[in-house]
Amino acid sequence: MKIYSEDERKLIVHGLRQYYVKLNEYEKNAKLIDLLNKIKFNQIIILVESARHCKALSKLLAEQNIPTVEVHRRMSKEERLQRCKEFKEFKKRILVATDSIAFRMDFVAVNIVFNYDISEDADTYLHRVIGAGRFGTKGLAITFVADETEAEILNEVQSRLEVQIGEMPDEIDVVTHIENR
Repeated sequence: MKIYSEDERKLIVHGLRQYYVKLNEYEKNAKLIDLLNKIKFNQIIILVESARHCKALSKLLAEQNIPTVEVHRRMSKEERLQRCKEFKEFKKRILVATDSIAFRMDFVAVNIVFNYDISEDADTYLHRVIGAGRFGTKGLAITFVADETEAEILNEVQSRLEVQIGEMPDEIDVVTHIENR
């Protein structure tokens, strides 16, 4: 993936497919589990707004036999580093994290980022989705939109970054987000 910037308002991420899913807050878990079971991936980062959400979502996914690594700011630095190492070494292929942790790490094999909880603004969104691909590779960013406030944030993202984020289709061609790395 490459980021081109003619000026601050024209940030374009190439090689990254971006979609949104409009749903109710209570539908997020079921939709996420469905997508995790359907979409092929190398590694995934699922971004949430708080340590509490991080713990709860990791627990829910574990109950569904979807192993994850959970990383958030309430953990000690040593524990965070150990868990990130597990993820980098492919011991588990899904990382559930808060923004403050995910921004500090570089995971080169990640090809899908889920904005389970939408970012607070366009700049945060950009930092999140950059994790879905590196150095010209392909990636996929999926954002859950649960209410009008979140829809407004998504519109701000599209305007600020001058990108079109379309509604997620029923089927996604694996060629759009996976390549040999």
